[in-house]
Amino acid sequence: MARRTKEEALATRHRLLDAAELLFQAQGVSQTSLQQIAQKAGATRGAIYWHFKDKADLFNAMMERVILPLEAAPRSEAAAASDDPLVEIEEGMVHALTLMTTDPQVRRVFDVATHKVEYTHDMASVQQRHLDARNACVADFEKALRLAARRACIKLPVPGHVAAQGMHALISGLIQNWLLDPEAFDLVPAGRRTFRVYLAGLGFVRPNVVVREAETAAA
Repeated sequence: MARRTKEEALATRHRLLDAAELLFQAQGVSQTSLQQIAQKAGATRGAIYWHFKDKADLFNAMMERVILPLEAAPRSEAAAASDDPLVEIEEGMVHALTLMTTDPQVRRVFDVATHKVEYTHDMASVQQRHLDARNACVADFEKALRLAARRACIKLPVPGHVAAQGMHALISGLIQNWLLDPEAFDLVPAGRRTFRVYLAGLGFVRPNVVVREAETAAA
């Protein structure tokens, strides 16, 4: 009986989070009430407060169910262990963009997190989560870029943290613009090309990449 009760509680929690995802995307976080979420999930308002402290707590729990694209970027340790840190960064970026195009839940949650939430006082913890994830990603990009520059014996034309911020803005900007109109361009190949142009602008010469692209075009 206790096991069944626990399973039922977990099922209710998932229904509430599923309902929140759909309602947040459809009408925005601030315009969605906890009562609406409970009704859509077929639960009571009391059930929400059994599982979540408030709307921000529910929102963060919704975010924790998926790994968002830029949270899936390679850690600096992986880049350091690679023969070519730039390959690790690029493949991590491609994986992030592929998640957006193939996983509806990831796409829905990212859309909510970037386009459908207002950072009001009661959502301060949500804003902090967003900042923490961004800062961690930028820090990893910076470490990988500095390592790649040392191995390539070049000096970055801008400080490492600026180059990393630009890389983060490039990837997140591509995703956000694609979400506005997914038919406008093909996210993954566009991301790969612009990413390589950005690296070239930082001074990285990657002859093997040019050869692979030429071979792909010939095929």
